Amino acid sequence: MLIAVLIVLGVLFFGILVVGLFIAGTYNSLVTLRNRFKNAFAQIDVQLKRRYDLIPNLVETCKGYMKHESATLEAVVAARGSAMTASTRVAANPADPEAMKQLLAAEQTLGAGIGRLLAVAESYPDLKANQNMMSLQEELTSTENKISFARQAFNDAVTDYNTRRETFPTNLIAGLFQFAAAELWQVDSPEERKGVRVSF
Repeated sequence: MLIAVLIVLGVLFFGILVVGLFIAGTYNSLVTLRNRFKNAFAQIDVQLKRRYDLIPNLVETCKGYMKHESATLEAVVAARGSAMTASTRVAANPADPEAMKQLLAAEQTLGAGIGRLLAVAESYPDLKANQNMMSLQEELTSTENKISFARQAFNDAVTDYNTRRETFPTNLIAGLFQFAAAELWQVDSPEERKGVRVSF
């Protein structure tokens, strides 16, 4: 009788241990995947900040030549401010879908503003030939390419995380510990799909 009780207790203990190890392993893998996509967003954030830093130089370079285009210049500066604010909010919590949507909208507005600025700048031959302007365009092109690669890495990391948290039985652990779905960086507008054209 005593041996039977010990066997039952041993089986129960072993079962609890296996379930506990499964829960701990699943939880840890979700944490790892969540940290991966947060790190991937941090890489985007670095490139966005670089672009935000280039914009005031671009606007200042254009100002001297584009005196009659102050509305375009002001729109770019305002869009930069909105995008920076949205980026800071997402950097604090890349898993916040509402913050990500606001960033995507702000980035779309900023991209459109930069595109308009560069399109208007094409009609100023002296500006097109300005060495500072050409250097800024090169840096902006390089930064846009880095942002594209970082977005792709971010979306890959988010997809891995979301897939893992939605598959059975991981979805039970994800729900228990409140691992929310992460938002992909999706391009909604046809203009943004084209990218910012920065060459003359």
